[in-house]
Amino acid sequence: MSETVTLKIDGREVTVPKGTTILDAAAQIGIEIPVICYHPHLTANGLCRICSVDAGFRTQLAACVTACADGMDIQTRSEDVVRGRRTILEMLNSTITLDEAPEILELVEEYDADTGRFAEGKRRESPVYDDNPFYIRDYNQCINCWRCVQVCADDAQFTYALSFDGRGFETRIGTFQGYGMTDTTCVFCGQCVGACPTGALKPKRQALLEQGIDPDEIFYQTRRGRKKRSEEAGG
Repeated sequence: MSETVTLKIDGREVTVPKGTTILDAAAQIGIEIPVICYHPHLTANGLCRICSVDAGFRTQLAACVTACADGMDIQTRSEDVVRGRRTILEMLNSTITLDEAPEILELVEEYDADTGRFAEGKRRESPVYDDNPFYIRDYNQCINCWRCVQVCADDAQFTYALSFDGRGFETRIGTFQGYGMTDTTCVFCGQCVGACPTGALKPKRQALLEQGIDPDEIFYQTRRGRKKRSEEAGG
């Protein structure tokens, strides 16, 4: 019989197997904790901290990576927790473009975030990379959630084409030596695009359609790119 722990979440008692995260324990009793960087099929890293909860400690705990412990008394929507989430959303809005991040925009509305609070803050700016026929990388919309890096690495594809570059505010998603995607180990499986929550990675055909490009021209551009890559690979 597996070992269990019992705790309270928002006043409701729950018993879960030892090692269960606060996020999963809350879900078992119908309490939804917001997430941004977390994805159920990828390794959790607690990067964005939107899932932080109050356990009575000096600092809040990231629910997606913190295991439940016996006797915990968790508050998922205390005044401090709500204020913290609101501030995170306001800071995200001040540094990147969230126009194509519907899940985050819903949180902005839910937590009544002031999108103009840090209007004078420095924005993270990046060129738009259109270096392959399959998808476009617009890191002006990137929140550094690490989903694309993880799905490209040990969590799924084992290709390791994407990684983190830079430090602190200048941290970006990048490639080895800044190479274009066709010069990396990328196999263009599309899993990074599917995992991206903000539109920073977008299918090339979708991007061209949004620009009003004729579908026939889009087919020509993307088909030609695939054919060229096949020829280069000796296919």
